[in-house]
Amino acid sequence: MLSNLNNGSTITAVQYIKKLIEEGHYKEKEKLPTEYELAKNLGVSRKEIKDAISILEEENILIRRPGVGIYVHTKPILSSGIEQLGSVTEMILKSGKVPGVQYISADLTEPTDEDKRRFEPLEIDQFAQLERVRTADGEPVVYCIDRVDHQVMPLELIHSQESIFQALKTYAKKDIDYAVAYIEPIGYHERISPILNCEPDQALLLLRQMHYTKENEPVLYSANFFRADVFSFYVLRKRL
Repeated sequence: MLSNLNNGSTITAVQYIKKLIEEGHYKEKEKLPTEYELAKNLGVSRKEIKDAISILEEENILIRRPGVGIYVHTKPILSSGIEQLGSVTEMILKSGKVPGVQYISADLTEPTDEDKRRFEPLEIDQFAQLERVRTADGEPVVYCIDRVDHQVMPLELIHSQESIFQALKTYAKKDIDYAVAYIEPIGYHERISPILNCEPDQALLLLRQMHYTKENEPVLYSANFFRADVFSFYVLRKRL
């Protein structure tokens, strides 16, 4: 399958490995040969293979699993601008997948000090908290935790709705206009990662969002754990 490159170039090795992946010789989640085998087959030094693999890791094409080997990384099914506000259902639909939902829990919770700061100046006695797994073509891809004022959206009502955005608009007359978002990569989560069928070394993207109406009223807090092999986010930046 491999031919000798007769070229001591790291860049050539990078391009050749990319080509093998693009042509299907190495498929998603498939383990690559060892660095020694790749160097021998490609006709380059182990250092050049090591450097090539590092470049492909940075490009998110390969992933290293310590003690196991190098694997072809799964391509995200959706790349979305984080400046575009939309529901998880809308995001999955845009990827060409069929959205689904699995309910984990629905509870009344007391606001924490952090919750009180998020929802200022409102004073909330209890939250309706909903935890769900969102699926794409039946595959679990996002773990969602949502909190709304129980007086605005009663627990029994929020539990019966697939889209909280739509439920807030229809039943509470609260139309979400914008959100303040924070995104951070996190490692393996003991409770959530197994539910999302994540590998032990697979990262999650945590998107925290506080949603507001046009009148700047805080109405919904969400913490969504996205599988990093399924979703990627970007920000469009313009010069002022």
